[in-house]
Amino acid sequence: MDDKKLQELKNEYMSIPIPDELEFVVKKSLQDGGRTAMKRNSWGKLGGVAVAVVLLFTITLNISPTVAHALAEVPVIKSIANVLTFREFRISEDTYDADIKVPGVKGLENRKLQDSLNSKYLKENKELYQEFVRDMETMKANGGGHLGVSSGYEIKTDNDQILSIARWVVNTVASSSTTMKYDTIDKQKEILITLPSLFKDESYIKVISENIKEQMREEMKADPDKVFWVTGAGEEPVFETFEQIDREQNFYINNHGKLVISFDKYEVAPGYMGVAEFVIPTEVISKNLVSNEYIK
Repeated sequence: MDDKKLQELKNEYMSIPIPDELEFVVKKSLQDGGRTAMKRNSWGKLGGVAVAVVLLFTITLNISPTVAHALAEVPVIKSIANVLTFREFRISEDTYDADIKVPGVKGLENRKLQDSLNSKYLKENKELYQEFVRDMETMKANGGGHLGVSSGYEIKTDNDQILSIARWVVNTVASSSTTMKYDTIDKQKEILITLPSLFKDESYIKVISENIKEQMREEMKADPDKVFWVTGAGEEPVFETFEQIDREQNFYINNHGKLVISFDKYEVAPGYMGVAEFVIPTEVISKNLVSNEYIK
């Protein structure tokens, strides 16, 4: 990349406006750096600048396709430019930390579905960010404390037919909690697959629930360190026991064409068990399925 092209990129970068929802974060980072200049050493000041640079760099990649494409041509940072195709909201201030990543779906011919998913992802994460800012200011007004939130996504399945996207949020105050959401897309028909749409009727709720209970008991029997809140596994649990899944329970379809049911941290087990997932044997639900198009 020659000097002329770099200068063009610089000029484009400098002309990019900062979105309203992030502008005050950059300003606040700079203002805080100024107020505490006499108290911080040079490393601290560099840290403040680094936060602003990360924000601006992320904003640039999202707003300017030209800059993102050009950066991808630079061998040293090619992988970074390709990964940062989502938006990111970040705050790093003393005992407060937020790192919120927004996934983006591209390449669907069904633009209505694509736009709907991307709008949902952006809305969810904007609300998460705004909630964090409100909680942070409230905590500061009441003497301060520790507060953190992080969110991101993971591609669970990506094959010729299925795209399953998992989105996670970890909230940290005294302890941490993890919540999950999933979207499973038929890439060929370009439709969103829901759990009820896989089955003939709602009898799947009981069938899947009973199988999960059985799996819980078997896992606890095989490993004494595992605990699920289910009856019939020896010592009765002190918390509310798992009875059945929700009609729209979290799920995804894995690369083997198996249905995977997911529970948030603390939903069916103690926190140390984390997010709990159960692969449902196809033979258990075969009579309930509309077809074997997705579940093999």
